[in-house]
Formats: sequence, C-alpha cells, structure tokens
Amino acid sequence: MELLDIVDENGVPTGEMVDREIAHREGIRHRTSHVWLLRERPDGVEVLLQKRSKNKDSHPGCYDISSAGHIPAGVDFIPSAVRELKEELGLIVDEKELIYCGQRRFCWKDVFYGRLFVDNQVSNVYCLWKDVSTEELTLQESEVEEVVWMNLKKCKELVRENRIKSCIMMEELELLPEGRES
Repeated sequence: MELLDIVDENGVPTGEMVDREIAHREGIRHRTSHVWLLRERPDGVEVLLQKRSKNKDSHPGCYDISSAGHIPAGVDFIPSAVRELKEELGLIVDEKELIYCGQRRFCWKDVFYGRLFVDNQVSNVYCLWKDVSTEELTLQESEVEEVVWMNLKKCKELVRENRIKSCIMMEELELLPEGRES
C-alpha cells in the first residue's frame, strides 16, 4: 500500500491520507514532483525523456518527464523529487540543484488495462541542469524502459503536433527555460 496525502488545490495536505490505487480510481487530489533534466549543446538546450516501462499502470511505453513520482504521505515536494531521481535514474543530487519552474494542477481520465484511471494532481515542476550521458544512468527497470536526450525545441514541436508517443503535457514543457539565463 502506498499512502498519499490528500491535498487542497494548492497542494497543501488536508490531514487525510489515501491509498494511491484508491486516489486514481476515485480521482482524489494528491501531489507529485516532476523533474526535467536539461543540458546545453551547441544547437540548443536538450531535455532528457524517459520511456515508461510497458508494465506501468498508466501510459505504458510512452515518453515522459525525465523523472517524476507520487509524493508519499508526510513527505514534501523536493525530498520526493530527489528520491525519485535516485530511484529512477540512479542520480544523486543536492536539493539546491533543483530549480523551481512552477506548479501545475490538472485532472484527466483514461482507461488502462480495462480500468478507469483518474489522475487529479498538484505537481511542482523543477528543472535540473545535468550533463550526463545516458550510459551513466542506472535505470529502474520496473519504471523506465530507456532514456533519450532530445533538443527541447524539437521535443516541443513533436508534442505539440502529437508526433511522439508521449504523456507529456505541452503546458509543462513551456515552463522549462530555453537556456541557463532564462
């Protein structure tokens, strides 16, 4: 059982908790942390995309945020983001390296494996400037099938035009800086 804090529209815990499975079955609002790895290249900023495992309970086999995850009850956004980076990609980072990009609230419904899946999230979005090769990363096989660096402008174009199998939201990509000075 994975317990999550039930939160208000600003991501503040209400004092109640819910099992992750129930939260997604009933659409109960909870928190997640999203971290986008970025690096600079001569042809522009690149973003690291993870391809979700084919066994994930939602969006299997889709390209997604570099690292993201539900925030366990009693934990805050940044410690959860740091934990997810270590679990999913094998990256050990200092909390101070994360750059806050904004907060997103969204709710969507879809059907996976014949069951309704409702995701009602308040997500803090961060970026992390980290120039690492994909070979340096240790992927959590149960979560991540592969990772790939992609030019950020190209990624935005592919997502906007729905030319990549992803669960990336354009609104979130627009929060990311197009350079270190942005």
